[in-house]
Amino acid sequence: MEELKSIIRDIQDFPKQGVVFKDITTLLSDAKSYHRMVDLIAHRYFGQNIAQVVGVEARGFVLGAALAYKLGAGVTLVRKPGKLPFRTRKKSYQLEYGEDTLEIHEDAFQPGTRVIIADDLLATGGTVAAVYELVTSLGAEIVECAFMTELKFLNGRQRLPADKVFSLMQFD
Repeated sequence: MEELKSIIRDIQDFPKQGVVFKDITTLLSDAKSYHRMVDLIAHRYFGQNIAQVVGVEARGFVLGAALAYKLGAGVTLVRKPGKLPFRTRKKSYQLEYGEDTLEIHEDAFQPGTRVIIADDLLATGGTVAAVYELVTSLGAEIVECAFMTELKFLNGRQRLPADKVFSLMQFD
């Protein structure tokens, strides 16, 4: 894991003063590292009958689609308002600096569909907690929330059921 973590670069004071942003684009653009990261996460779910991988806008699409392909599953997109063409269910949630809203197609799952929620980063957990609520409101069974990276010091996993969080790499 240290090799993969070393590829992720830190950007100081982005998006605002005092924040150290974990830039995953360096890992995504390195073919060998990207393939290894996807393989390591996907391996965890082989044989678990995953039917859908939920990708969270926008970097979660990159991980979610690759995982779905490896697992032989479909991809469901969770997007910002007005981006999905069919009837949606929406969830608003608090950010450190305001409020945001996410939407999912109301017919995304049949009850009992086994899904993984995939995103690039678990930070404060607000976004994924909203997605978790959207997905369960449609009757899906969430196997786990899978993250490429986790900023442990922000305690985001505390906003989710303890047995439903997996992160490949953690930063203290």
